[in-house]
Amino acid sequence: MNHPIYLPKIVSKAEWLAAREELLIKEKELTRARDALNAERRRLPMVKIDKAYVFEGPDGQLNLPDLFEGRRQLIVYHFMFDPNRDEGCVGCSWVVDSMGHPAHLHARDTSRVLVSRAPLAKIEPFRKRMGWDVPWYSSFGSDFNRDFGVTTEQGETFGVSVFLREGGNIFQTYFTAGRGAEYLGSHWSYLDLTPFGRQEDWEDSPDGWPQTPPYGWWRHHDKYAG
Repeated sequence: MNHPIYLPKIVSKAEWLAAREELLIKEKELTRARDALNAERRRLPMVKIDKAYVFEGPDGQLNLPDLFEGRRQLIVYHFMFDPNRDEGCVGCSWVVDSMGHPAHLHARDTSRVLVSRAPLAKIEPFRKRMGWDVPWYSSFGSDFNRDFGVTTEQGETFGVSVFLREGGNIFQTYFTAGRGAEYLGSHWSYLDLTPFGRQEDWEDSPDGWPQTPPYGWWRHHDKYAG
């Protein structure tokens, strides 16, 4: 039995514009509320990471500082890939499919990597099958996933952790999971999770945070220095 499809009301262009203006007021309220929430996130306290973690990548073993690739900020997407499975989570794969070119994050001193508990021997074939070039490391055999809340007694899950490197010290500044991760996709959505934010001078950030005028730092991804 076919169910009827209830389409929105059909109106004149003038009526549509009036309704659109009413909705725009609410959309701008949401944008301002999101900006305020991002400003509050940039002021979260942070936790020093003292434990040494070992990861495996295509070029061998690495530690947590290595994942920064010399940058100050690091976003880790905890990709749900159980060691007993042969392919990664469908939902996590959606997230990675939407990840843009990393040069724009790198220009803001930010690296982004994937970490899974599956061994590298399972990660690499799946990564190649999916056509991804996002750096992806195995935490198999370490406490990393458990310590950051994505391996629990109930099983494997996903999430996003953000880290800041200050001199020789590393701090966790943020974590989100569930629907908190589902809006990720644009470069802005990732930078908004970091302690330095978008680093543009319109943002409400603590004194001394790195900031530049908007638009001026934007480049084609093949034109950034370095």
